[in-house]
Amino acid sequence: MSLIVGVHGVGNHVRGRAPEDVAAQRAGVWARNLAAGLGRPLAESEVAFAYYGHHLSRGLPVAQGPDDGALEHLTPHEAALAAHWLEALDLPRATAQGRLAMPLRHAVEMVAKRFSLDGRLTRAFVALCFREVAAYLSAPDAPARLAAREEVAAVIAERRPRVVIAHSLGTVVTYEALHAHPELTVDLLITLGSPLALPHGVFHRLRPAPAERGVRPAGVARWVNVSDHGDPVAVLRPLASYFDGVDLDLEESVRLFDFHRAAGYLRSPAVAAALEPHLPRR
Repeated sequence: MSLIVGVHGVGNHVRGRAPEDVAAQRAGVWARNLAAGLGRPLAESEVAFAYYGHHLSRGLPVAQGPDDGALEHLTPHEAALAAHWLEALDLPRATAQGRLAMPLRHAVEMVAKRFSLDGRLTRAFVALCFREVAAYLSAPDAPARLAAREEVAAVIAERRPRVVIAHSLGTVVTYEALHAHPELTVDLLITLGSPLALPHGVFHRLRPAPAERGVRPAGVARWVNVSDHGDPVAVLRPLASYFDGVDLDLEESVRLFDFHRAAGYLRSPAVAAALEPHLPRR
């Protein structure tokens, strides 16, 4: 058993390493970040990690650098998902009207300026993000989607955690995994920087398909969502406006957006406060 199972977001695939080795290394990193936020030690054995990145990486190109023209080489499906994301952002009116006419690179540059981000790194992140999102959401029964979902479900079934913490695309994989396996029960689901509500790009592609609103998985006793107000991936907000069963929807200013890494969220007071009641007393 583990107290916590973590589920990663985009950009976590490590080529050439065994998945179990990557999972063990990431579990240690998450344990240290969570401990920093809690202000007390958290044993690495208390945190397990559901690593699914290798399932989505098959066939994807290897990134060559922070500005290698990757945006220009997105597939039509990948570019369409990026366009849905741009549409959901509250960009200036002229930008929104012209988003389909202008090159994706220019639109992403406007996003970088809007959120005070480095342009080159933002372009690289967007290319990586939507390649992995597209690999997962390409079809309801896509092999990569089923493999990633079942990987997460298997780790939760094996570790039987009290808490599952999912970040970014991992919130989508975890949401579907817990719905697909209602026999899996957790006391607390924490979603961080979640794109679950992104219309057309994510929300309308979820399984089970939302009627009008998404719903909390049956085995989850409590759902806490945390999003940074400067996180352009966590659209739309608040998540509780789109999903029934979100018990607490927190918008923090954790200054985390180092290209959507989880560390800032894991160290945040909001996550520490949500976790504290579920930790053993020492």
